[in-house]
Amino acid sequence: MTGAAIKALHDALCGAMVAGDAAELDSILADDFTLTHMTGYVQAKAEWLDAIETGQMQYHRMKTVEAIVSREGTVPRLTARTLTEATIWGARATWRLTLRSWFESHGDEWVIARTVASTW
Repeated sequence: MTGAAIKALHDALCGAMVAGDAAELDSILADDFTLTHMTGYVQAKAEWLDAIETGQMQYHRMKTVEAIVSREGTVPRLTARTLTEATIWGARATWRLTLRSWFESHGDEWVIARTVASTW
């Protein structure tokens, strides 16, 4: 997987989050995907997608200010710093998030296996 393809998958993730497009997110995330929030809460894919569909988590705008592709052994990883404007469980703010995402292949396609969010 090329660095450009990894960045494109990250861009698709951000776009689908802002659009609230759970179907698109479902297609680019591994079945056992987890999102670790900046609070440390580990959220399963199905729970996160449900929170997006029900409006408990609304992403209004995401701007990636830096994206660095690296590898952990053979596993591609992207570390992105974003400005993320969102309403999460009723609290609206703009967060400076570092999103670390790991990728895995599923046949001829790549998906995001997990993402860990922290602040920068």
